[in-house]
Amino acid sequence: MAISTWNRTISHRILVSLILSVVLLVTGCSLGPPPSQFDQAQSESTQRNAPPAVAKTATQGSSFNKFFPAAGNGFERVYTQEKKGFAEAKLKQNGKDLAMLSISDTSSVPDAAKKYEQSASKIGGYPALEIGNTQTGVLVADRYQVKVLSRNPAFTKTDRQAWLAKFDLNGLSRLK
Repeated sequence: MAISTWNRTISHRILVSLILSVVLLVTGCSLGPPPSQFDQAQSESTQRNAPPAVAKTATQGSSFNKFFPAAGNGFERVYTQEKKGFAEAKLKQNGKDLAMLSISDTSSVPDAAKKYEQSASKIGGYPALEIGNTQTGVLVADRYQVKVLSRNPAFTKTDRQAWLAKFDLNGLSRLK
C-alpha cells in the first residue's frame, strides 16, 4: 500500500510539474515584448502618406563638409555623421571632446529657422541664438542652421561664438 501511495504522489508531482511548465511556456511565448516608447512614432511614420523625415529638397550632408572650420592650432576636427540634410563633426583638443559642430538644412524642419526671426544678435552678419546653456546657433540664408554645442564645461559661450565665426558662412549662403 505504501508503494502505491508513493507512486501516485510522484505521478501527481510529475503531472503538476508538466502542466505548470506547459502553462508557463504558452503564456510566456504569447506575451510579446512590452510596447516601446517609440512604437507609436514608428507606426505613424510608416503609414501611407506619412510626411518624409527629410525633405526631398534637403542638401546632401557631404556638401556641408567644406564649410566647417579647418583643424589646426592644436584642434582636431573629426566628422561623426553625414546624411541628407545634416553633417556633424567633433572638435577635439588633446584627445578630449570640446564641442560638436553641425550644419543642418532646415527645409526638413521649418520651425528650426523660425526661432531666428526675433534674433537681435549676429555672428558673421547672420542671426544668432543661444539655445539653452550649451548651444549657439546661426541661421544662414534663411535655410542652414550652423550650431556649436559645448561638450566640455571649459568650452564657453564665447568659444562657441568664435568657432561659429570660423565656419565659411558666406560660402554656405551661396550653396544651392
